[in-house]
Amino acid sequence: MVVVVGRVRKDLSAPVREYEKRAARYWKLEVIEVAGGGPGRDTAPDAVRDAEADRILARIPSELEIVALTREGQGMDSRELAGYLEQHGVRSSPGVAFVVGGAFGLGRAVLERARKALSLSEMTLPHEMARLLLAEQLYRAGTILRGEPYHKG
Repeated sequence: MVVVVGRVRKDLSAPVREYEKRAARYWKLEVIEVAGGGPGRDTAPDAVRDAEADRILARIPSELEIVALTREGQGMDSRELAGYLEQHGVRSSPGVAFVVGGAFGLGRAVLERARKALSLSEMTLPHEMARLLLAEQLYRAGTILRGEPYHKG
């Protein structure tokens, strides 16, 4: 499962959909988009993060392990991600929910519930770009585990 704040707009829409489609060949992939923003038009960043966190957590079943995508998280290379996902399959885990936050990042409630914090980059990425990178890496992880030729590294 992938839970993201906001929708992909314009130019990145086609590549995101393509890699999510490819990743779904290997994983039971459900992508859930939740609305961004807070309760009011000029809401403070903390209030926006908290409101988004409530919407995110409402969509994730309690038995899933949450992986919060955040710049402060730990990096993984593609093989490590593949191994992490493989271990969930071996343990007959109910699954993993990757969470991509909105413009202000993830709320405290999501970060506290997350079992793992994953960094795609030390740089700040727009949520659409993070979603594309995550989808591509989920696809890559599937090809690694099946020994397919996509991954060259």
